[in-house]
Amino acid sequence: MLLFPDMTALDLVGPQTLLAGLAQDSLYLVAEKAGPVATDTGLALVATHSFETCPQALDVLFVPGGDGTPAQMRNPALLAFLRERAARTMWLTSVCTGSLILGAAGLLRGYRATSHWCLRDAALPLLGAEPVAERVVFDRNRVTGAGISAGLDLGLALAARLRGAEYARTAQLVAEYAPEPPFRAGTPAEAGPAVVRAADAILGSLVAGATEAARSPDRGLSDAALPR
Repeated sequence: MLLFPDMTALDLVGPQTLLAGLAQDSLYLVAEKAGPVATDTGLALVATHSFETCPQALDVLFVPGGDGTPAQMRNPALLAFLRERAARTMWLTSVCTGSLILGAAGLLRGYRATSHWCLRDAALPLLGAEPVAERVVFDRNRVTGAGISAGLDLGLALAARLRGAEYARTAQLVAEYAPEPPFRAGTPAEAGPAVVRAADAILGSLVAGATEAARSPDRGLSDAALPR
């Protein structure tokens, strides 16, 4: 599971909570350098491994999103790490704007995918992906989740693929994941125009930065060299 500065902690912590029981002692939190990584709310998560010490072959490679997404879409070391590991990964996954980082690495060309609503339809096509307005999208071995809280759904859906539906249902019960939000405002359609405008103001710099990064010229990887 990838860490980077200014990522959203819940993007990772939600699915990590649901998948940790499958990993035993083989769940790696990976960053360019091992050690604390500050998230976009100031909470620090600790990378246990660097890109160099991360195992070569992986069952799951997971990418979160967050305010740091635009910078990572332009980070040659991180993009090279994703491209190299993708060829030997069973499931290539993301939550929120993590799909844009996968896309920037050339790993979603020709795939159906989702992302946070604020960038899904605008940015994913620029990266060669087909945007899908769903919480979790499976396309071959790519699995993408929508914004932040969708990480819990992705964790359960992936756990079912890895260990079976009964295991996933048990994990859901242990987590008491039975959401009853106090407001129906989790999508733009439910929230209404005034709330959408307020959210747009908060998300504006992320949207601008990620869209600009998605419009960047080809990052030097030919279609023939892309992991499938």
